[in-house]
Amino acid sequence: MMRVSLTDAGKRFNRDWIFRHISQEFHAGGFYALTGPNGSGKSTLLQVIAGAILPSEGKVEYTNHFKQLTVEEQYLDITICAPYLELIEEMTAAEFLTFHERFKPWTAGQNHEEMLGKVGLGDAGEKQIRYFSSGMKQRLKLLQAIFSDSSVLLLDEPCSNLDQSGVNMYRQLMTDHTQGRLVIISSNDKMEYDFCDHIIWMPDHKKVKQAE
Repeated sequence: MMRVSLTDAGKRFNRDWIFRHISQEFHAGGFYALTGPNGSGKSTLLQVIAGAILPSEGKVEYTNHFKQLTVEEQYLDITICAPYLELIEEMTAAEFLTFHERFKPWTAGQNHEEMLGKVGLGDAGEKQIRYFSSGMKQRLKLLQAIFSDSSVLLLDEPCSNLDQSGVNMYRQLMTDHTQGRLVIISSNDKMEYDFCDHIIWMPDHKKVKQAE
């Protein structure tokens, strides 16, 4: 079973601590929310968990079936959806899915047409992503993250740019396609995480004073 462990983790930029002294274990099958007001460090912590940025202090460890994972193994087991991650806009949606599949397979039984249909993009497979609306791009990002065959699913503001039908689609995907996975959601909107069974209030770990 997948486990992500943070031990006294902290992150600072220059002399300002974004968060500090976080010791937390995240276990497969759990739904965790990182929440708090803007600037409280939610997205930064999610990027630290993803391995996109390193902590300034403390450590992050990834264990699967009691085996500590190497950096290369970690990335194979993690997918992330975030507003700041870009799509390859010169590709069509179908080309993007084919390209992504070279690096990480889809969950068993999924094909491109069915996945696009489940996120409301069934008629957009041959359309270049550059012509997608912001909501369509977000649907494609959610597809890429949720349907990838990974143990850890990280979602940063997952309903950004989605209308109500998109929000309903997101919640249905979370019900149907996240069983047994470790899910961590960064958000200050309860609608995106009200089904989570663990809540981490980021202001509890906010240090605004200068670094020692």
